[in-house]
Amino acid sequence: MSKKSSVQDVGARAHIALAQGPVEPSTVTSVHVPTARTTAPPRRRVRRDWAGWWFVGPFMLVFALVFLAPLFYAIYLSLFRETLMGGNSFVGVENYAQALTDPKFWEAMGRVAIFLLVQVPIMLLLALFAALALDSARLRWVPFYRLSIFLPYAVPGVVAVMIWGYMYGSQFGLVADLNHFFGVELPSPLATNLILVSIGNIVTWEFVGYNMLIFFSALKSVPQELYEAAEIDGAGTFRTIFSIKLPSIRGALVIATVFSVIGSFQLFNEPSILQTLAPNSIPSYYTPNLYAFNLSFAGSQFNYAAAIAIISGVITMVVAYLVQLGGEKKGAGA
Repeated sequence: MSKKSSVQDVGARAHIALAQGPVEPSTVTSVHVPTARTTAPPRRRVRRDWAGWWFVGPFMLVFALVFLAPLFYAIYLSLFRETLMGGNSFVGVENYAQALTDPKFWEAMGRVAIFLLVQVPIMLLLALFAALALDSARLRWVPFYRLSIFLPYAVPGVVAVMIWGYMYGSQFGLVADLNHFFGVELPSPLATNLILVSIGNIVTWEFVGYNMLIFFSALKSVPQELYEAAEIDGAGTFRTIFSIKLPSIRGALVIATVFSVIGSFQLFNEPSILQTLAPNSIPSYYTPNLYAFNLSFAGSQFNYAAAIAIISGVITMVVAYLVQLGGEKKGAGA
């Protein structure tokens, strides 16, 4: 039936009702005549709320000033080169090409890689062992031990290196006193073949407490019901550690590993300060950061130093991301 005929039928029924006379209001049935077009209600204009930016804005401003601005400026510097005639000239990626073929840079990067592969696992294992020992409920005076292990992290890095540097000295300090007391000649920790081990010892002493606190806090968040279920099943101490504790703190292990990887690539304070005590053992390019620092402030090669810093930052970011990705994949597989 078409729309036109339906309207005519409705009109006919209304005419018959009017011919029959007045009817009671209660008996009148409302008749709806369909219209060809219905008008949509007017759309209300949504007012944007800027309140959240008042909270995020101060952080974004500081972030832009202390992170983004120096980063962009370093990238800008790396694209230029200071020449004797003509001043700063645009060279594009020539500084990066030079850095990628610089044997000193790759020697420094290899030294840091060895440091990472040896020192980081030792430090994390010591921190994990300390956290498990404190969480085992078999030690008395747990707050005292926890504070004692964490205390070296509270010592400023420069002070810590100076303390250990004094003990390492074969002509003064602890090693010299031991040589004199026992009448022996101990190997000098500041020798060329031992200086990297000595630096690793200082870094481990500094950061074991920091990582221990991360692991210990994660262990305290493990539900007690898991331990009760393991005890009912007859699980021993080692079974509980490997089946409950370590899987439960996998996220903390990954975070601590990523932080340690980044810290290894940023190695600077320890070799920089020990360089004054052992100049023959620590060259100016001992680590990438030390190399970039000496290029800038000793050689006035700011543009090339900026390229070195950018490449080091990219390598650090890639390695840290791969470590995090590997930890997440193992967690998902478990």
